Amino acid sequence: MYFQDHEARRQREGLSLGHVNLELWENLEAHHTQGLASRELVLRRGQPFKLTLVFKHRTFNPHNDSLHFKAVMGDLFIEFPATISKGLCPEWGAQVQLGGVHPQSVTVLITSSPQAPVGTYSLQLCLLALNWQQNYAVANFTLLCNPWCQLDAVHIPFEDQRKEYVKNDFGLLYMGTPHNVISRPWAFSLYERGILEICLDILQVSPHHGRDRQKDYLYRADPVYLSRVVCAMINCEDDRGVLRGNWSGNFEGGVRPSEWTGSADILKRWAGSRFKPVQFGQCWVYAAVMCTVMRILGVPTRVVTNFNSAHDTNGNLIIEEFYTEAGEKLNLSNDSIWNFHVWVECWMTRPDLGTQFGGWQVLDPTPQEKSGGLYCCGPCPVAAIRQRRVDLAFDARFVYAEVNADVLRVVMANGRVLDQSLDTEHVGSRIYTKSIGTDKPQDITCAYKSQQGTKQHSKCNQRCKHSLDVSLSIDMAAAGEDITFSVTIANKEGLPRVLREHANAQAKAYNHGFMTTFWELHNRLQIAPRGVLTIRHHIPHSQMELALGADALVNLAVVIEDERTWERALVSEELNITSPEISFQVADGDDLVQNKDHTVLVAFTNPFSTPLCSAMLTVEGFGLIEQKVQSIVYLLQPGKTMEETVTITPKEVGTKILQASLVFKNSPAVIRSFHVVSVSTL
Repeated sequence: MYFQDHEARRQREGLSLGHVNLELWENLEAHHTQGLASRELVLRRGQPFKLTLVFKHRTFNPHNDSLHFKAVMGDLFIEFPATISKGLCPEWGAQVQLGGVHPQSVTVLITSSPQAPVGTYSLQLCLLALNWQQNYAVANFTLLCNPWCQLDAVHIPFEDQRKEYVKNDFGLLYMGTPHNVISRPWAFSLYERGILEICLDILQVSPHHGRDRQKDYLYRADPVYLSRVVCAMINCEDDRGVLRGNWSGNFEGGVRPSEWTGSADILKRWAGSRFKPVQFGQCWVYAAVMCTVMRILGVPTRVVTNFNSAHDTNGNLIIEEFYTEAGEKLNLSNDSIWNFHVWVECWMTRPDLGTQFGGWQVLDPTPQEKSGGLYCCGPCPVAAIRQRRVDLAFDARFVYAEVNADVLRVVMANGRVLDQSLDTEHVGSRIYTKSIGTDKPQDITCAYKSQQGTKQHSKCNQRCKHSLDVSLSIDMAAAGEDITFSVTIANKEGLPRVLREHANAQAKAYNHGFMTTFWELHNRLQIAPRGVLTIRHHIPHSQMELALGADALVNLAVVIEDERTWERALVSEELNITSPEISFQVADGDDLVQNKDHTVLVAFTNPFSTPLCSAMLTVEGFGLIEQKVQSIVYLLQPGKTMEETVTITPKEVGTKILQASLVFKNSPAVIRSFHVVSVSTL
């Protein structure tokens, strides 16, 4: 009897936890989270992870001993026992595997629910041996969405998609105009130290969390909720968000949006200032930072550019544009058309709307209109836009107008309408995102639109039938070159005509703001019966250089009027001036070796007719250069070249991007170029 009591006491008192091996490398690799953290568990929901428990004094006895786990996030927790049986549960559960390498250790496979909330958890263990019980804090871990898990709402089916839209650290943003698309590199900085923690801080700082912590933690299971919270937090209009927008042209006290090259600087400044908004952002900055946050949280995300993007303020799906008789555009409407507008798409199912609306969802963190009382937009299914389901949540009507609104162009004089025409194809003329695995753009316009010319919504019946056909053809212009364009006029009548031509060029910002006219002309023309007349014009680059801002965008309009009938025809087009390039010459070629020094010659030649003052060259590349390299030339004469030799030492294998930018004291333009290199171990 004494022996039995002593043995029972030894069995229950002798079992205690000595050490926990987090199996860090194996777990991070299995969960595709390598690089997101180095010393802590970063896991994806619905995927088992392994722990090795090493006991002191004696071995684990499955007949008398049991393990109970508790995962805690804030005020929420879930408890589950560890079982010996094989087979993993689709919800929270743990499975003990006996017979480990160490005689007093057991391996436990823990599985989280594929619908578990995203965030940081503490894992606790309750060890029971007969009537003996001990509690231990085992580990903290971060749980993310899981695009690899078929039961997760963000599951995306192909590995190349997951590599591009979840794991890719670099991307290209598309800007300019549909006829002259500009690629800008962006470092999403997913694997830079501290970025994961800052992205989680965004959820904690949000007003949703402040109002009801428990509800917020619970709702984080849903990527629809998660994406709306992040979308609202990227701008600071309603909260302590990350970025403050500025389209005024005056960026004193902050950074010009065009100078940002990646998300890390922005997110670190926000966190380092105790969550004060970073100054300043514009649409592509908002979208790129949101892409970083959503990819970190495990939601497949891509940055999308909509060229000729409409902002319909009154919801009538018509954008009104007003011009003078001379072709000068007037700011008489609250509606606008941005040369380009950038948002993100996130991949998720939509059980709230129906299976047909799963897939890519539009989310736009640029503060334009309120949605549910906050400045955010989406998630709006791309499929809903193509099907013209403007009734659906969230913000389907607004997004539909961005890509499909009609443009009513009106010529006015003394408050009187002289001519008007309707353009049904201008808005959303091209929609781009980065192609998978390449640095080329992918045209995804067809995902948003049915075939051209099949719009069903009739919004305006006032079309002017002209007996003059007028078209505009513009040659591409690079910095330092003249703008050359042609106006072609076709006379449909069997009578000769005397015409007046009025042409006008205005500088503009990409988001609609017009500046003063910097060039105009007025001609008197004669055209034969049923004749065709082509007139070629030149705008000297010397007239443009001082007028054009950082975006180098021009609105060109031509009005043709008949002296006898006073019939008028208006044509307009917007163009961007191709920026000069910064050149890169890698001494050893573009195939680099990890941890080996390589030299790169970076050079820029001034193509302008005026000197550039205080030209500041910045060269950077995550994984290539430890810190930014900067050099300055105080006066760069026309035609002269500045050079900088940079040493790069690649630390990571794979495709990397070297970036260079130039800013000037006497010019608002920011010149930016990039160069792609490949890094291998040999």
